[in-house]
Amino acid sequence: MTVCQLYAKQNSQRMDVKRGTKKQREYLMGLLRDDPLGGKSIDAVKPSNAKEWAIRMREKGFSFQSISNYKRSLRAAFFIAIEDDCIRKNPFSFALNKVLEDDRGEKTVLTLEQEISLIDFAQNDPVYQKYADELIILLGTGLRISEFCGLTTNLDFRNRLIRVDHQLLRDSENGYYIETPKTKSGYREIPMSEPVYRALKRVLKNRGKKTTITVDGYTNFLFLKRDGTPKVGMDYNNMIRGLVKKYNKHHKEQLPRAILKINNSQRNRTSQRNRQQKHS
Repeated sequence: MTVCQLYAKQNSQRMDVKRGTKKQREYLMGLLRDDPLGGKSIDAVKPSNAKEWAIRMREKGFSFQSISNYKRSLRAAFFIAIEDDCIRKNPFSFALNKVLEDDRGEKTVLTLEQEISLIDFAQNDPVYQKYADELIILLGTGLRISEFCGLTTNLDFRNRLIRVDHQLLRDSENGYYIETPKTKSGYREIPMSEPVYRALKRVLKNRGKKTTITVDGYTNFLFLKRDGTPKVGMDYNNMIRGLVKKYNKHHKEQLPRAILKINNSQRNRTSQRNRQQKHS
């Protein structure tokens, strides 16, 4: 059995996965087919071969994080081979940072003061003031950008809750599509703080009664582009990048350039603040 065949076997044992996971699997399979490792017999793969594969991936321009993700998938595949008594040891059990430099930058969490300052700047900027309410909602809820884009006009203002049960995504191959959370913890209710509540009310008022496309049963998306189609993460990436660049030109205390992808620490802090506001 070759490495490609082993990886295909692993994937066949769990077919009910999200569309994004399927695409990631297909991409990694393509990488394996194009690499000497893919055609190698699994019982001939040694830790040195796995390490050489990681070095080749870095030479091809892949980031440490991407290589780490691919290595984790291959380690899981070889674990199946161990369970089936095909091999005795897992060649992908090595520590990647012992082979490649871990160049991942430290994630920076915005302070509450920085959030307030950024929102204030957007509200008073002639270009970005139209995005201020969206920024208030993003930072005030800790929603993932795909969850944020999936919000519809069906909001629970009476109980002041945002129910999260799906994400809106788009790719060049299939266009818009909906994905549900991967785990039970992904299904949740987020309380609307007073600023978020007011911002959502303003967004609804400015949006009007526009109808939108229907994507996998969901319609009337909240945040729309000029042509009436729903916004996706890429639209906000471009907007946030420009906003932060302009903000930093006018402030001595610089903001990190990639604040859109709110990391777990910031999301947890926002969730904790929301729970405190709900109980109070």
